[in-house]
Amino acid sequence: MRVFVAGAAGAIGKQLVPRLVAAGHEVTGMTRSESKRVLLSQLGAVPVIADALDPHQVADAVAAARPEVIVHQLTSIGPLDTRHFDRDFALTNRLRTEGTDYLLSAGHAVGVRRFVAQSVAAYGMYARSGGPVKTEADPLEATPVRDMRETLAAIRHLEDAVLRAEWTEGIVLRYGAFYGPGTSLAPGEEQFELVRTRKYPLVGDGGGVWSFIHVADAAEATVAAIEHANRGVYNVVDDDPATVAEWLPALAKTLGAKKPRRVPRFIARLFAGEAGVMMMTEIRGASNAKAKRELAWRLVHPSWRDGFGVSSGAKLPADGLRA
Repeated sequence: MRVFVAGAAGAIGKQLVPRLVAAGHEVTGMTRSESKRVLLSQLGAVPVIADALDPHQVADAVAAARPEVIVHQLTSIGPLDTRHFDRDFALTNRLRTEGTDYLLSAGHAVGVRRFVAQSVAAYGMYARSGGPVKTEADPLEATPVRDMRETLAAIRHLEDAVLRAEWTEGIVLRYGAFYGPGTSLAPGEEQFELVRTRKYPLVGDGGGVWSFIHVADAAEATVAAIEHANRGVYNVVDDDPATVAEWLPALAKTLGAKKPRRVPRFIARLFAGEAGVMMMTEIRGASNAKAKRELAWRLVHPSWRDGFGVSSGAKLPADGLRA
């Protein structure tokens, strides 16, 4: 198939493009950076330079490629201050609203038969009530904390726009928290370094449930969705949702660091804001049962317990994995 990947030079894109090429697909990779042209060529894609927030450039790029499938992996996520979550996600929010609309319009014009888009199962996307692990049928958070309202609204916009596009098969992939190459949970990167230097404390009871996904496994699930998913939403997460009180000390041990400091919620609000405290204490995890069943997807890293060790170059010890 002819596959158009928007955001092809990102963390997922760099894993996705060579897998698509290896599977025999013709890939056009869109990036806004001229400096990424050589990289995309090396990955096996035909590179195209376009600003995702310019509807004319997007329309021209898609028209030239005439894809059968569009894959929307557009984000622009840098260092994050959870006290100002929406501010730091402002550009990504535009990519999930305006960028989604421009890609859908361009895809409609050339008659793409499948549109696959990146969403999230992290951040507190699912309602912070009921059980600890959510399926795609469970409700989303109706009352997000103040500093995340714009971000969750942008994600809802993306999902609604893709799923309501009756002219194509709209597929939404709710990825878990990424780790591995090109992410902030990788050797030398922000979150690993914060944990290693004991600057990533355990807040309150650490009861927030996180679902992780290695970027390579996320890319494999995306290939499966491109090839044979049905219209709908899929959680793309590993098999092992875990509380912060469980995974954070385990990661610290893997990195050879001391146990994280523990701080009460009221103090954490001063440096992490309501969004940071919520993610540490209240969010819910996600089930991957639907994706595994319907996409015939098998994970190389079924648990963060082993995956973190691979990403850090260390081997997790047999003991001490549970807080």
